[in-house]
Amino acid sequence: RLLETDSKSLRSVNGSRRNSGSSLVSSSSASSNLSHLEEDSWILWGRIVNEWEDVRKKKEKQVKELVRKGIPHHFRAIVWQLLCSAQSMPIKDQYSELLKMTSPCEKLIRRDIARTYPEHDFFKEKDSLGQEVLFNVMKAYSLVDREVGYCQGSAFIVGLLLMQMPEEEAFCVFVKLMQDYRLRELFKPSMAELGLCMYQFECMIQEHLPELYVHFQSQSFHTSMYASSWFLTIFLTTFPLPIATRIFDIFMSEGLEIVFRVGLAVLQMNQAELLQLDMEGMLQHFQKVIPHQFDSGPDKLIQASYQVKYNAKKMKK
Repeated sequence: RLLETDSKSLRSVNGSRRNSGSSLVSSSSASSNLSHLEEDSWILWGRIVNEWEDVRKKKEKQVKELVRKGIPHHFRAIVWQLLCSAQSMPIKDQYSELLKMTSPCEKLIRRDIARTYPEHDFFKEKDSLGQEVLFNVMKAYSLVDREVGYCQGSAFIVGLLLMQMPEEEAFCVFVKLMQDYRLRELFKPSMAELGLCMYQFECMIQEHLPELYVHFQSQSFHTSMYASSWFLTIFLTTFPLPIATRIFDIFMSEGLEIVFRVGLAVLQMNQAELLQLDMEGMLQHFQKVIPHQFDSGPDKLIQASYQVKYNAKKMKK
């Protein structure tokens, strides 16, 4: 609400540009025009957040489309919590108690924390605040869910949440993601769900990119060699953060389907090169080339992933 009144007062200062007859393009320069666009998206998201229950019921499709365009940075924390219904969870009150307990996974968690976002300022220093809160959330979760405990890879997801919100909120969102977004199944010790995702994804390749499928088979290039981390970290270990975060926005809104879509889009875009390479060359291509293909921005990738034909019924079958 503050944001809204703020931008309303801004508007009266600028003279009502709505009535200037030139909609967004006023006589001012392109740069202030950009800030008008930003201002509009702020007002829009401010409204969505304020009237969430109503908007979610009545305008689900519009919200999905807006999320695909990217949630403005300052709204991410609250919108992610709203998308997965994590804002009023009773488990939040247990968080400080959990931190006083000891978890059998503590050694493992400590060992992995230094490897999580080693380049990121918030996490790179030993014993920094980032490493401390990451340890806390991972430890608390390992105590709440003894079967899964701690699983490598999940720290990347928690780390991303901590870049947006305080640790108690990040903990609640993570609990929700594990429960409602298939992540808990993916991280179970047997990893059977990951095997299922690999199988489903392979079937998609066979159907949509038969030539590439045959090439992968002839090179004994298994889907799990390149795609496991896509599913376990929702591309957070594949692409630079600005791109992975945009994919994560959509994941929060639509679930794992986006991982299948983006994965297939990436293969489509790289099919010609991959067909020329042997197994070693393909591994190099996935590690060195693909991560930087969308550095200029994720829009091209997201558009391509919505051209992918995804048949939910078939996937279920």
